[in-house]
Amino acid sequence: MVTYIVRRLITAVLILFGASFLVYQLTAAAGDPLADLRESNLPNKDALMQQRTELLDLTTPPPIRFFKWLGGAVQCFVPFVGQCDLGLMLNGEPVTDALGRAMGQTILLITASTILAIVFGITLGIVTALRQYSTLDYSVTFMAFLFFSLPIFWLAVLLKEFGAIGFNDFLREPSFSPTAIVITAAFIGLVVVLFMSGNAVRRGIGFAVGAGVTAGLMVLLSVTGWFTNPGLGPILIALTGVGVAYLMTQLTAGVKNRKALYSALIMVPVGVVGYYVLNPVFSEVTALGIALVFIVAALIGCAVGWFMGGYDRGQSMRAAGITGFLVAGIVILDRFMVEWPNYFQNPRVRGRPIATIGSSTPNLEGNWWIQSLDTYTHLLLPTIALLLVSLASYSRYSRSSMLEIMQMDYVRTARAKGLSERTVVMRHAFRNALIPLATLVAFDIGGLIGGAVITERVFAFTGMGNLFVASLAPIPDPNPVMGVFLVTGILALVFNLVADLVYSVLDPRVRVKA
Repeated sequence: MVTYIVRRLITAVLILFGASFLVYQLTAAAGDPLADLRESNLPNKDALMQQRTELLDLTTPPPIRFFKWLGGAVQCFVPFVGQCDLGLMLNGEPVTDALGRAMGQTILLITASTILAIVFGITLGIVTALRQYSTLDYSVTFMAFLFFSLPIFWLAVLLKEFGAIGFNDFLREPSFSPTAIVITAAFIGLVVVLFMSGNAVRRGIGFAVGAGVTAGLMVLLSVTGWFTNPGLGPILIALTGVGVAYLMTQLTAGVKNRKALYSALIMVPVGVVGYYVLNPVFSEVTALGIALVFIVAALIGCAVGWFMGGYDRGQSMRAAGITGFLVAGIVILDRFMVEWPNYFQNPRVRGRPIATIGSSTPNLEGNWWIQSLDTYTHLLLPTIALLLVSLASYSRYSRSSMLEIMQMDYVRTARAKGLSERTVVMRHAFRNALIPLATLVAFDIGGLIGGAVITERVFAFTGMGNLFVASLAPIPDPNPVMGVFLVTGILALVFNLVADLVYSVLDPRVRVKA
């Protein structure tokens, strides 16, 4: 394994060297960096041209200039040798500074959308594979390809119009009209029917329950003014936690494993106790403190599962650990809701919290909760846009992979042995269905780090893609282009190596050999 990794890394270095040399030469030949100054009528034109020539070292031929740049770039990877130097931009700013800001913006933008697209896409793919040729299968397929075929810039404009401007206007008088309640309730009822199986009577009951609960909830939210003063409280946290406990137990162990179910359910009162204990200290919390809350909750869950024991301690630990982690998230979500009125009424926000451009509100003051809410509201629309266009690929790949796996002999053998359908799907089929997706996920993550150019442009995010495009036109600037290429290339090679190693983890038959 170690020998294989070393060989892959050496190969990656050679590939990166050749590709970077080619990109540098193409960028240098793409245009004249002095074109704008040659056409200028400024009295100090010659001095400005001389200054830029020295700044970009234009008197040196591009091949030799590349090796000078490479000498500075190597320092970024060799510790204690020197300071990382990727050159200067046309405005005299170090590329490392601009690249650091752009990477932060891009990572902030794509992290949530990528994780959600993977989770929801794979989930939908597996569910539709298990319900092949059903109404749900056809509906998910239609919606996935509909969003996939929509131009991202048009989808982003629609989200701005209805997801930001429309919702901000709604918050002035946050109450649902009777027409909106009827239409939304009917839509949710139809969604419930899509996920159900059985005869027409059962589906009709499902539609009535789904529509009725939705209508009642919308009326309650309108009457209480929940959108301007939201919150969950201990009762809703407990009820939601019970649902999470049952779901996680069903996925990890099956509800017939009572030890695992009781372990998960124990984490619900633990979360309610944490709600009362943590609320007084939440006002001074930081990101590190929030991370510790999640870690401690998961560890407590694992400990509870271990002490509960059972015929499989691992299942109890997984069920309780994941439940504890998610219940901690519900408690923290409640705290965000408590802080929402302070953010909503902030003079910089002016009662319009869903932002359409940028990554933050300028000069916004407030504690960590206010700053985090501001970040999340700015990320909401671009995250949804990237999520919708990414769902199709993940859902279709996972569906086709799952359909192929479910026809394998070992799946039929598992069923013949009398194993439950949950065990057959989650333990035998699901893991093997993920193998083809490993390459797709690795490729997408490596590519998205390079920047979602159109999304960044529409939502005014100054990320990697925006930096790359701005460095190519109107005046080619090789140094920032090479900086973006270096980061993107390294991550693409690393994630492809990770995908190869994941194969051996997902499939015991696959072993990476030197």
